[in-house]
Amino acid sequence: MKYFPAFDLETKAKQIIRILGMRHVKEGRIACLRSQGTSTDNVIARCHGLSKVQQLGLKAEPFYTIEFITENFEKLPEDEKIKTIIHELMHIPNNFGGGFRHHDIVNRKSVEKMYKIYLELKNLT
Repeated sequence: MKYFPAFDLETKAKQIIRILGMRHVKEGRIACLRSQGTSTDNVIARCHGLSKVQQLGLKAEPFYTIEFITENFEKLPEDEKIKTIIHELMHIPNNFGGGFRHHDIVNRKSVEKMYKIYLELKNLT
């Protein structure tokens, strides 16, 4: 597996954070990467958090990295890419503590709702 910075996706994620008013997501404490060389067919992206034990051991603040699986993500149409970014950002909990919101909260219905809000607010700017 190889990893590459995804500054374009990080810029897009930060734009989405601002448009949707996701104030709990600390823009300076997230990064986006593209990965290449996976054997999985069904994973498009993953959100990784710096766990509490790692934060304490490293004496570091919480940090989240969103990994985009190049082989799967790049095939998507633009609207699905945006929904994927929204989906991964929604996994970040309000306390921004290193944990995750699970798929009982982050699911197709909740992402579609946020995507519609994103489109409405984006068109106002």
